[in-house]
Amino acid sequence: MKVHTEYLTFTTAKRYEMVHITRQVEEIVRRSGVVDGLCLVSPMHITAAIYVNDHEDGLIEDISTWLEKLAPSWPGYKHHQTGEDNADAHLKALLLHHETTLPITKGRLDLGTWQRIFYAEFDGQRAKRVIVKILGLTE
Repeated sequence: MKVHTEYLTFTTAKRYEMVHITRQVEEIVRRSGVVDGLCLVSPMHITAAIYVNDHEDGLIEDISTWLEKLAPSWPGYKHHQTGEDNADAHLKALLLHHETTLPITKGRLDLGTWQRIFYAEFDGQRAKRVIVKILGLTE
């Protein structure tokens, strides 16, 4: 059994941004040498998320609109009474997946036809890390 860990760092240009990261994760899987196993992808921040879905601009916009309806940006959150201004970022992150675990088969991510991996940032514009941990068998 082999364990391989790498970190990705993202500094988004905007406070709220969806970043397609499938290629970066695929490259880490390749470097790991694992041919059969699991790949865990998890943001190391509580105002970010990882999710798997279609890489289609309209859908990404729909997801963003849906999140804003469920957890709107507004000053009335109790969290803001502590001096913070990012309660909506925490709530949006809860609505998406905190992490995802993906299968590795024959040395590659075993994704469905349209499945892609996204880093969702809700309180960005500063460096944040994502851990990619791979566990599995090598040849």
